[in-house]
Amino acid sequence: MWKKVKLILKSIRQYKKYALITPLFMIGEALLECIMPFTMSMLIDSVNNAVKTGIKFDILTSIPYINQNLNMNFNVSILGLILTLVGIVVLSIICGIFGGIYGAKASVGLATNLRSDIFKKIQSFSFSNIDKFSSSSLVTRTTTDINQIQMAFQMLIRIVVRAPLMMIFSAVMAFITGGVMALIFVVLIPVVGFGLFMIAKHAMKIFTRVFKRYDKLNESVQENVSGIRVVKSYVREDFEKQKFNTASNNMSGDFIKAEKIVALTNPLINTTIHMSNILVLSVGSLIYWKSHASTGYWASIEIGQISALLTYGIQILMNIMMISMISVMLIISLESVKRVGEVLLEEPTIKNPENPLLEVSNGDITFKSVNFKYKESAENYALKNIDLTIKSGEFVGVLGSTGSGKTSFVNLISRLYDVSEGEVLVGDHNVKEYDLKVLRDNVAVVLQKNVLFSGTIASNLKWGNESATEEEMARACEIAQCYDIVKSKESGFNSVVEQGGTNFSGGQKQRLCIARAILKHPKIMILDDSTSAVDTRTDKLIRKGLKEDLPKMTKIVVAQRISSIEDADKIIIMDNGEINAIGTHDELIKTNKIYQEVYYSQNRIGGNK
Repeated sequence: MWKKVKLILKSIRQYKKYALITPLFMIGEALLECIMPFTMSMLIDSVNNAVKTGIKFDILTSIPYINQNLNMNFNVSILGLILTLVGIVVLSIICGIFGGIYGAKASVGLATNLRSDIFKKIQSFSFSNIDKFSSSSLVTRTTTDINQIQMAFQMLIRIVVRAPLMMIFSAVMAFITGGVMALIFVVLIPVVGFGLFMIAKHAMKIFTRVFKRYDKLNESVQENVSGIRVVKSYVREDFEKQKFNTASNNMSGDFIKAEKIVALTNPLINTTIHMSNILVLSVGSLIYWKSHASTGYWASIEIGQISALLTYGIQILMNIMMISMISVMLIISLESVKRVGEVLLEEPTIKNPENPLLEVSNGDITFKSVNFKYKESAENYALKNIDLTIKSGEFVGVLGSTGSGKTSFVNLISRLYDVSEGEVLVGDHNVKEYDLKVLRDNVAVVLQKNVLFSGTIASNLKWGNESATEEEMARACEIAQCYDIVKSKESGFNSVVEQGGTNFSGGQKQRLCIARAILKHPKIMILDDSTSAVDTRTDKLIRKGLKEDLPKMTKIVVAQRISSIEDADKIIIMDNGEINAIGTHDELIKTNKIYQEVYYSQNRIGGNK
């Protein structure tokens, strides 16, 4: 845990000076607030002594101050004491204001840097790293958990410094001011401390469960928003509302339980404060009366000292409560520290080699005795015994049922995952030898679930090539059969793309994503069922464009429709994570049962046989 705390504190960086200055102001504020009751008691006792002895005085008169506990006997100026009190108040306010300002700057700065650090870390993750954390959990860690850390850090440099010092300074000043009377607090402090400890202990157990509830709540919201069209088409709004309400109620239930326990704090503190006041006033009044009724009494006290003791008692008890509440909040925040630290400490499973290759010579692909599973602990392999060679420029189709390993197969080429055994070669070199950016720039992957980002058509296409001209974008769109989409828009390439590309159909998004991949000028292009939302005629035109305009580029098409791959140079049949057969359409239609079943079923459905 300490390692995670140190790692998170490193994110303070340029805001370190604010984090160091803030405690100094808090120390000053605590010291000044503890001097104030003592100064006030001096003023009260001096005026009281002057009245009792019959001294005539005004605000400019110096009058005697006597404190038998401290053996003090000297003259003080009423105006001087008043000005001193005003100065203490002003300085205390200044310390509080600057402590708050610098504390806010330090905590907000830490949160800002921490969000940036965790986002950069996530960007470096491989798919297997991302699989380890759910997307909803990563959202919670980047938002709720970091907010919790921000508040905890601000409390740490402000209240965690101020509250203990206030308690210590108040206790010391109580003994200085009231002598043996301060022993009242020695009895009360352990009692209230134990009560607050028990409250914090039980509340903390519940609070630590809340963050998992946050994950569930975020997951419900994320799924509902991303799949809102499906929800509405199946009229499942009520079901989704119920699912959200269940997650929300579970979280609120935990909060209510915890708050009920924490609510006991105020009655406990108020009761203790009232007991303290009663004891101080009762014992103090008795000592005052006895010490003034007879000489040589074992103790003496003045009205000002009693007033100061009442104030110090409240300060001690309130700061004990503050320390207790802070302890709960800090312990709760440790759960956030743990969750954020887990992400920051997570090492990407895929890294650049020390001296990476910076050029992919050609589009040749070779699989040598490849076995792959998503987790080391997994019992079964997703891919088994894969041996395959694809020559540069070839058009290769991949066919298989759901779960047969098609996507796992193509993910290894761009090193989105690393093989468990064997090796994958691109351009006659193991993919692990390449710089990741170089490899992935030369192995373009277009997924079935295509993503367009908010912006314009041009900004989305330029993900493939930042310096692409309008002519290059137009040419890529022509090959991908989406230039008509651009021309149909009033602003052309500058047309707005809404978040998630919701103002484009599935087929339009797929074609724009293919154009984006073409602009990378890759050696290898992988279309992972990325024309599933496109009609067969357009699908055929896309394949024709890729063949004729990019003949040297290796093209791998993962498809469910045989019509998308029947003119491929060779077709790979995947079954249960293994290569079942390899051949052309004519060869497989004669020899392979899986291919035959798919072909005839699709043609019957299509009414062509």
